[in-house]
Amino acid sequence: PKDFVPAIEKGARQSADAGSLAGFPLIDLTISLVAGGFHEVDSNEIAFTVAGSMALKDAVKNASPVLLEPLMATEVVTPDVFMGNDIGDLSSRRGKVLGMAPRPGGQAVDALVPLAEMFGYSTALRSATEGRASYTMKFAQYAPVPPGEAEKVLLRVRGY
Repeated sequence: PKDFVPAIEKGARQSADAGSLAGFPLIDLTISLVAGGFHEVDSNEIAFTVAGSMALKDAVKNASPVLLEPLMATEVVTPDVFMGNDIGDLSSRRGKVLGMAPRPGGQAVDALVPLAEMFGYSTALRSATEGRASYTMKFAQYAPVPPGEAEKVLLRVRGY
């Protein structure tokens, strides 16, 4: 009955919010209700909420979920003399340099860098450039975590 469809959706949403990989919420998914059973005596809202949750968990087991990480659009403005070191540092942080543009007294380097790699960057940049470089960053997108890094995250979350 159509009266139980919201309960199924509620169960699926609760399961998606609880996540599957290390408890992180599921995003970018579509759920379609294609069929279902009903029994006059045993059917109630709670049963359909549980059914929606269980159906999503079962679907995720049969899927190939991936761990995503936020990528930050990062701009580093640096004197020319430090540019090689700054690009090397961004690359060592799993950053992808997108381009460079001349600026007065130096260059602007645009890159996409995982947020997890940006902790401590301010201090490292200041030290590497004698305090003469600056940077800004803002959220750009989510991207799959490389398999080796994903395994490290999952082990850390599980307490290993």
